[in-house]
Amino acid sequence: MKVVLFCGGFGMRMRDDVDDVPKPMQMVGDRPLIWHVMRYYAHFGYTDFVLCLGYGARHIVDFFRSYDETRSNDFVLRKGATEVELLSSDIADWTITFVHTGLDTPIGERLRRVREHVGSEEAFAANYADVLTDAPLDEIERRFRASGAIGSLLAVPPQSAFHMVAADAEGLVDAITSVSSLPVRENGGYFFFRREIFDHLHEGEDLVTHALPRLIEKRALLAYPHDGFWKPADTVKERSELDQLARRHERPWALWAEGHPAAAPGRR
Repeated sequence: MKVVLFCGGFGMRMRDDVDDVPKPMQMVGDRPLIWHVMRYYAHFGYTDFVLCLGYGARHIVDFFRSYDETRSNDFVLRKGATEVELLSSDIADWTITFVHTGLDTPIGERLRRVREHVGSEEAFAANYADVLTDAPLDEIERRFRASGAIGSLLAVPPQSAFHMVAADAEGLVDAITSVSSLPVRENGGYFFFRREIFDHLHEGEDLVTHALPRLIEKRALLAYPHDGFWKPADTVKERSELDQLARRHERPWALWAEGHPAAAPGRR
């Protein structure tokens, strides 16, 4: 199954106006965000990736073209450092298609522009390249395929730390409620789509604001509720929190890591 990753946005809340490093290339531990996302998919056997490039594309291309497996794998060095034998590998079985989908392109249009690279398979996965989770991807796919829906997304609790205020007509406060405790959920990404999604996505459109409402009208969009770990890196603060977790070797999203409770091999 193909995995389409949207990694071409400007990431305005992450920028310092000094460099053009895109958000998926921000570091979490000793690897960029996009690497963690792809390792998560690979854990479940999804190793055929299509990267929708845009802003800062050269950083993503350069990272993978000069990828150094010795940074995260044991290896044996021989013959005066001229021969390297890897004892394990991160990406040896990965296939990565790089597609330049434009600088200011909405996500829906980015998806349209990689349609030919998705292939003829009945379904494919798609995701933002900047959100980490420990959600059971294999179970999500099974539920999606069994549902007959055209699309599926991860539904997570609200992440905001703010509080909602309810007041009466005189302005007296009736209640203050944490946003995270409200009976609503956010779009957490980690999409699955059948090829019919392209019939509901028009040129120049966004995925969430244009195509998904059309699926909702057809009762063809499935939500998978997940209350486990899910964390975006939309801001410097959020990325820093993920980085600190990685540096403390507390990575709930790293299902592939030795010692992780869910580190059993994928079943594909």
